[in-house]
Amino acid sequence: MIERPTRICILGGGFGGLYTALNLSRFPWETTEKPEIVLVDRNDRFVFAPLLYELVTDELQTWEIAPPFVELLADTDIQFRQAVVRSIDLDTPQICFEDGDPLSFDRLVLAMGGETPLNGIPGVAEHAIPFRTVEDAYRLRERLRYLETRETDKIRAAIVGGGYSGVELACKLADRLGNRGRIRIIDRNDTILRNSTEFNREAAKRALSDRGVWIDLETEVTDVTAETIALSDRGQVDVLPADIVLWTVGTKVVKVVENLPFDRNERGQILTTPTLQVQDRADIFALGDLAAIHDASGQIVPTTAQAAFQEADYTAWNLWASLTHRPLLPFRYSSLGEMMTLGTDNATLSGLGLTLDGPLAHIARRLIYLYRLPTFDRQLKVGLNWIVEPFRAMMER
Repeated sequence: MIERPTRICILGGGFGGLYTALNLSRFPWETTEKPEIVLVDRNDRFVFAPLLYELVTDELQTWEIAPPFVELLADTDIQFRQAVVRSIDLDTPQICFEDGDPLSFDRLVLAMGGETPLNGIPGVAEHAIPFRTVEDAYRLRERLRYLETRETDKIRAAIVGGGYSGVELACKLADRLGNRGRIRIIDRNDTILRNSTEFNREAAKRALSDRGVWIDLETEVTDVTAETIALSDRGQVDVLPADIVLWTVGTKVVKVVENLPFDRNERGQILTTPTLQVQDRADIFALGDLAAIHDASGQIVPTTAQAAFQEADYTAWNLWASLTHRPLLPFRYSSLGEMMTLGTDNATLSGLGLTLDGPLAHIARRLIYLYRLPTFDRQLKVGLNWIVEPFRAMMER
């Protein structure tokens, strides 16, 4: 009987999962040590989420920000399985899927991200649009196209949540709709971008003001219908017309992860050790939105894309180290700053002693994200298209 190699199963093909798999495949494995790496995701495409907003304004195409996994993994030994996880049996141990045979594992990486909670307020699940996936972006674009063909004078969009996603969406929608747009941000806090730097917050406020976006602070949503949104401000409820309601607040752990018997924080995130292993389970790693991570210095690690990039580096190393009898490294998070898109050809960037906004920040943001795209082939293909596209557009005029 031939013994199978050690199997590392990575659940979730976002930043944490995909980059862990790619990093793992590049390590210098001995022939006798080389594991079988299986990446599992319910979708067939990776999504570079920070560029998802550019789909709303048609600045970028789907293939640029959401390449198929089979294309990204074509030149690697990583196996891809498109499947929906039904349950994880820690005793066997194996993963059970909605369809297909179960998959046993020796090491497990939980990187399934989170979901936007749409329950709790009447009408939200039925009428509001979250903004996490390509399908969400498509749904928003189709709604916009329908509204743009109508003869109505104004198109009213209500965006619930004044964080990064809400602000970026508001600016993109305002630029797309122009004078027809009536955009409103609704947030329960006393300011937008409360976790952002002062520079970025002020740049965002200017961008929103320049575009005529209303901001309702310290305001709660009480009801959503197909054509209205009800807002409560200091006990007074106003019902306003809304052609689009976008829901950008909150993150919850996916159900299959909720059912695992692990210690968690008050948000339901799994508690990990500084080496990104689940507490009391050295064979299981957790990263991204579903994990409550404190790094080696004790600081709380934010659930952002840049944090997931860094976590993937350490997770890959520690998986490799655990299988090749090397010491594991405690995660050390380095904040590299933050970037936001504030409409077409406009962005803001702050970090590492640099502050920048406007068109130059827009170019810098694009270049930084180009460098972060998975695989060199993908970077080259997208980068060449970004160079050629302006000339192609000029020729078509």
